[in-house]
Amino acid sequence: MNYNLLKEVVDLIRDFEADNTATESFSNDIDGFRQWIQNGSFSNDTINEPHWEGKMSGRSPDSVINTLIVHMNRYAKSYSRAAIYGSGFSTQDDFIYLITLKAFGAMTKTELIKKNIHDKPAGIKVINRLVANNWAEQKDSERDKRSKVISITKKGLIALEKQMGKIRRATKIVTGNLDTKEKMQLISLLQKLEDFHKPIYEKNPDIAVLEEVAYAEYLKTKNFS
Repeated sequence: MNYNLLKEVVDLIRDFEADNTATESFSNDIDGFRQWIQNGSFSNDTINEPHWEGKMSGRSPDSVINTLIVHMNRYAKSYSRAAIYGSGFSTQDDFIYLITLKAFGAMTKTELIKKNIHDKPAGIKVINRLVANNWAEQKDSERDKRSKVISITKKGLIALEKQMGKIRRATKIVTGNLDTKEKMQLISLLQKLEDFHKPIYEKNPDIAVLEEVAYAEYLKTKNFS
């Protein structure tokens, strides 16, 4: 038996337990341990920094991440526009809203808009287009008569299915040359960002104080770590 290897594994488990006791970022089982390893949490002292444009002149990692996220959003939008070209869909939001309704079922206008991280005016425009095309229908909510419940129609399902081949292909193109392991790592990192930003979004702070509210949450994460 390779006792040195066994000792290293035991030490690694000890590091995982100590780190997870402090952060509670992972489940305290083999799946959590595996994810901890995949995230590289055990090797914080030997970070392999990639090269990025402007690094030597002081450009920060935060700046690079923000720029790359914006770029990826624009690339994805362009592929989505190509996927719906020549169809009845006006924007990618039309089919994204329909996919949401198909996957999660009927919901109120507010729930549907929030599910897609939209501001209310933009979300209402999308819903109105879907209703006008008879792809979605709205009814009074049984819980609250002041609210409208939106559901996908049979015509909407047909329109969505007709375009799904191209839409699925566009989603594959967006993930580009990432292999399966890299996709899992990216999902983990993006989910971590989602878990940070979504509660801030759901508080719906006024735009005048949004940055201050978000920055206060950011500082909490730094103090906690």
